[in-house]
Amino acid sequence: MPPQTKRLLPPRHLPPPGPCTCAKSARILKSSLFDAESEEVEQRRHKEFQQHKARTESVLSTRLYAPSNSPLQYPIQGFKVRPMTSTFIPGLALHARQRSNYTVFLEVSNGVLKTVIPAGGAQVHGNGESRLMMESSSLETLNELLADVSYTSTVYHIHTGDLASFQFEDHEGVFPITIKQPQPPVLYDMGTDINSQVTITTKTFLRYPELNRLLKSIRQFYKDIEVIIADDSFVTENITGGDHTKHFIMPPGQGWFAGRNLAVSQVTTKYFLWVDDDFQFTKWTNIEEMVRVMEANPELDVLGGKVQRSQFDFSLRYEEGDEMQGGCLNRTFKSRFHSLPGYPQCSVVSGVVNFFLARTDAAKRVRFDPQLKRIGHSEFFIDGLGSLMVATCGHVSIGHQGNMNHKDTYKYKRFRHGKADLNLRLRHLFFKNNLKCLN
Repeated sequence: MPPQTKRLLPPRHLPPPGPCTCAKSARILKSSLFDAESEEVEQRRHKEFQQHKARTESVLSTRLYAPSNSPLQYPIQGFKVRPMTSTFIPGLALHARQRSNYTVFLEVSNGVLKTVIPAGGAQVHGNGESRLMMESSSLETLNELLADVSYTSTVYHIHTGDLASFQFEDHEGVFPITIKQPQPPVLYDMGTDINSQVTITTKTFLRYPELNRLLKSIRQFYKDIEVIIADDSFVTENITGGDHTKHFIMPPGQGWFAGRNLAVSQVTTKYFLWVDDDFQFTKWTNIEEMVRVMEANPELDVLGGKVQRSQFDFSLRYEEGDEMQGGCLNRTFKSRFHSLPGYPQCSVVSGVVNFFLARTDAAKRVRFDPQLKRIGHSEFFIDGLGSLMVATCGHVSIGHQGNMNHKDTYKYKRFRHGKADLNLRLRHLFFKNNLKCLN
């Protein structure tokens, strides 16, 4: 038999990605900064990004490779433990040819290892420590020891991990240990009708004629459904929404996303339907159908429909880029990934129009950024990229009232479309989402 040689495994850590490439039409977000502050803001952003990585990454993201022809048996996926709780490691075993003696090592970084010390015929060193050595002249005895090895993390953390190294002679296997505190589920009682399943939410500002028309159309089709309104108008007025309407008055001019947060914070149903205050319910605004699609696809978090004839859906493609320059984000409109299983009229996307049904708990986790006051919609879906599963359906729609003229119309347009807000939005995306460019 030729002598065994040390196996060279591929590297566990790949080199960091290089700069991403911006499309010709993309906005370079750094250009929204003032020259005098540019370097300082970049340094602050980099520091914040490092803290974000420390919170969201762990050794569980390390690439592991299975060695070829290894005599080591160990779990390669799915081994989970509770923090600081002793748990047997399943599946540990050695499959080796006849030898006079067998010695294995187990080593971890964030915990300790233990096994049952046998009466005789084997030696154990490091019991209750991070490096455990087991030795026996009997392969059967050694495997009995391995079957009794337990792992206990030594630091409390609600979601982290460890890498265990398992060694025999010049063979080594590394497997992940997920350390996670189990979470109790948060369940919503769906009740028996649409009124206990969905709450309608909207935000209004200086558009009471439009809002009252919206409410009238809602009551035409859903007379008892709960409607929550967030209102940051300068001078508030009474509304005529019926008994199942809650009107929350905010400080003036707080903005669109702050109002969304307020409205959604008061929702007690499993789903909420977001509508703009100048929309109008029609016979095609079928909330029950949207609930059916969501219930049939429990992995979905947001389901959009049409506003008039437009679905206004888009896909997002994100490249991380390098840490200092930031990532590149590209939005492509009317670009859908594929149809929703069982619903050919629906497609999986990254973002939808302002008419959508959302799971309340999922939207609360992402939340609407209150720094975005007058400009912003896709920002919610940018923040939710990788967290929210989104789809759009063409067979459910809502109407749009069109342009109305009343005493507050000019004041609304002047306040709503301020030019300074666009540059503030770009500066915000540059820092908050660590972006180099946006297309």
